[in-house]
Amino acid sequence: MTSHQPGQAPPLVLTVAGSDSGGGAGIQADLKTMLAHGVHGMSVIAAVTAQNSLGVQGYWELPPEAVRAQLDSVLSDIGVDAVKTGMLASRALVELVSEALAGASAPIVVDPVGVSKHGDSLLAGDAVDAVRTRLLPVATVVTPNLFEVEQLTGVKVTDESGMRAAAEAVKELGPRWVLVKGGHLPGEPADLLFDGTDEYRFTAERHDNRHTHGTGCTLASAIASNLAKGEPVPEAVEKAKRYVTGAIANGFPLGTGIGPVDHGWNLHHA
Repeated sequence: MTSHQPGQAPPLVLTVAGSDSGGGAGIQADLKTMLAHGVHGMSVIAAVTAQNSLGVQGYWELPPEAVRAQLDSVLSDIGVDAVKTGMLASRALVELVSEALAGASAPIVVDPVGVSKHGDSLLAGDAVDAVRTRLLPVATVVTPNLFEVEQLTGVKVTDESGMRAAAEAVKELGPRWVLVKGGHLPGEPADLLFDGTDEYRFTAERHDNRHTHGTGCTLASAIASNLAKGEPVPEAVEKAKRYVTGAIANGFPLGTGIGPVDHGWNLHHA
């Protein structure tokens, strides 16, 4: 496991995602999570959203050449120890990012963002197939929630017994590891990690806190940060789950709707 020495760069993690003007999800959540994990966060902005605690009022994807230029800048000069992808908005951007990352030796965590916490669509309809056929095959870990599993595979999970079949269906699309997030099921939040052979089940206490904006972005960024520090995938996921559970427990009200998780909770409580 990598430790950061004074005067030496910490592990480097790149997020390719959308900006959240409310600061709870997207690029902003990713960079806060990376800071909380002691890694250096870098960003390629694929889309800009206008959003707050009530929902997403609009989004605008960046031109492909702007996304390509950001990727080239970071990858050609600085390099990466892990990459996290989030909201990519359009088919053209999904294909561009998939192509740019296909040759990367660093682990890639794909959060296949389809909709926001408020139910607002963040992915064009024709982009779903590109996520399925182009992005997932380059993923080291993909982290779909149950809606995204259904969107990608058609498999609908109604209870925890269906999570293995869901993981198998996503695994067939080509990622090395699948983490099916079961947080929307009743009972304790259970996630299933699967590599085609072995499965790992992660559970956590359910916190009665509605301020959960940004959980998916935060989890994927925490996994990427742990992988950049040299953790094997199961340990990276276990530690990320623990971090996110603490962030949810400390989530706070913001505006008049759903507030964000607290990305710095482990620093406040250190």
